[in-house]
Amino acid sequence: MLPIDLMRTKFALAGKSKEEIRESMKAAVEKKELPAVQPGALVYMMSKQGHLNDSAGHWHPHLMFYVPLGDAKTWGAGEPGSPIIIPPRFNGAPEPLTELIIVVSEWSDGTAADSSDHSH
Repeated sequence: MLPIDLMRTKFALAGKSKEEIRESMKAAVEKKELPAVQPGALVYMMSKQGHLNDSAGHWHPHLMFYVPLGDAKTWGAGEPGSPIIIPPRFNGAPEPLTELIIVVSEWSDGTAADSSDHSH
């Protein structure tokens, strides 16, 4: 079993379109070809050279936690005043998990991040 991001990358490198990747990931979920999300699964994007995606481009330094569906509320994610963001792109579609994002105040080199460091 490939981890979710590696499987998605494999499809992209094979030249599949975004829709084909989505359908391939959906099929992988249905066939149970993806490993279960491990408690505490974490990704960080804290490099000043980072590129979030084609829409957002360069963005805030942040941590991403992957949790089973339904666990976001136990983290207080998405609640008024909560620093934990639930992006709609990873909330059970098609992978059976929720991504939680926490924006942090420093880049990986220890310098402070502020609104002039990134675009929205």
